[in-house]
Amino acid sequence: MASEIKSITSEALEAAYRALTPSQSGFTQDLMASNTIIPVLDLTADAQGTSTPQNLQTAIAFGSQTAFNVINTTTTLANSAGFWRIFGTTTSRAGGSGFATCKFTLTDGISPIDFWIHSNPAGISSTIQFDFVVFLASGISLTTTTDTVNSNSSGSYRQIADVNGTLVNPSGFTPQ
Repeated sequence: MASEIKSITSEALEAAYRALTPSQSGFTQDLMASNTIIPVLDLTADAQGTSTPQNLQTAIAFGSQTAFNVINTTTTLANSAGFWRIFGTTTSRAGGSGFATCKFTLTDGISPIDFWIHSNPAGISSTIQFDFVVFLASGISLTTTTDTVNSNSSGSYRQIADVNGTLVNPSGFTPQ
């Protein structure tokens, strides 16, 4: 395919070009157009969007975090679609002859799926830290359960991105 070049005679376009490219002042040639595709790389801040590093975007912030402390019950932590960061500790202290269990579950209300379990037999006590990111599709909930008064799940959580992956920055933070 042959390349074709045409002159453009538009005072408005030429004036805009001269205003946007001061180094071209005094250039008197007509603007030219070509049917050749030339890629343009936009390095401006607007084209780049936020450049906040991921670890800063997931920061704890006043107004963003929700704390939880669950003992001998099931609590729904999140049920809005998107990406959620959950972190904290579970403590399991089984007494008597049974087990003590702490767990995190994803559920659609019909089929629960346990994805993290901390369980101890009688006479054993342990504490485990956790820090994970979960994705909740529409209609899915995240719960945490402890099954005895000797077990607890405690920590904090917040949404870090919406269902489309658009970051949810910490409360009060506006990237420049």
